[in-house]
Amino acid sequence: MSEVDRSVINAMTVDVEDYFQVSAFEKHITRNDWANHASRVEENTDRILTLFAAHNTKATFFTLGWLAERYPSMIGRIIEQGHEIASHGWDHQRATSQSKDEFREDIKRAKAILEDVAGCAVKGYRAPSYSICAENLWALDILADEGHLYSSSIVPIRHDHYGMPDSSRFAFPAAGGRLLEIPVTTIPVFSRNINCGGGGWFRLFPYEFTKWALTKVNKDEKMPCNFYFHPWEIDPYQPKIDNISLKTRFRHYLNLGKMHGRLESLLQDFRWGRMDEIFLDEVSKR
Repeated sequence: MSEVDRSVINAMTVDVEDYFQVSAFEKHITRNDWANHASRVEENTDRILTLFAAHNTKATFFTLGWLAERYPSMIGRIIEQGHEIASHGWDHQRATSQSKDEFREDIKRAKAILEDVAGCAVKGYRAPSYSICAENLWALDILADEGHLYSSSIVPIRHDHYGMPDSSRFAFPAAGGRLLEIPVTTIPVFSRNINCGGGGWFRLFPYEFTKWALTKVNKDEKMPCNFYFHPWEIDPYQPKIDNISLKTRFRHYLNLGKMHGRLESLLQDFRWGRMDEIFLDEVSKR
């Protein structure tokens, strides 16, 4: 394997949602039932903050408005440690399931509570389950209308739940140049993009694959990577959800016990920073 390019700063991001809020469980746990489940998001987020502090890493936390309203002290700790707060929408509704008006109200409500709790402007947004695709690109215009400067809501892959395989693999202007869309990092393998930017793939593939892929993007393509994970992914002791399919069970619970160690390796092997400081600062230099 070629040596890691330490000159490139990559974007480290966390999608802040609790284990019972993931889209794969929405047919089994209604939003009205969320309050009846023991929350683990604060404890897991604090573990992440400790991990980042140990490796002098700053990151962007895409956070649900629903959580910010209930756990303002968690938002305060994220801000106090120098990280960026961005929006993950209000309550994890997929953009593909919303009308234009519903989407607008959702992102406005989330942005307002996040800014109120954090005490700073919210510049970024990530759609729940990466649910902006070719059929609803109007969402990018609405994001710009409502004051967002960037989105990280597209994954240029083929997937059974999301994806826009023909999209650019790297950041591109959207909404008439008013917004920057920053896709999750992928790498072409046999003419097909493979996700190497986190989530379930990071738990599925051996760590060496991720290290090779990110290194290749940094060194060969001279581009920063965009990596993500969730607080529940470092929590192998989370309550198990009953009556879910074998595929959902495999995807959600695979290698949770290995995640913390793999993240430590990732933080040691590469340089990381906040989305706004990497991508928006680069735009301002042009």
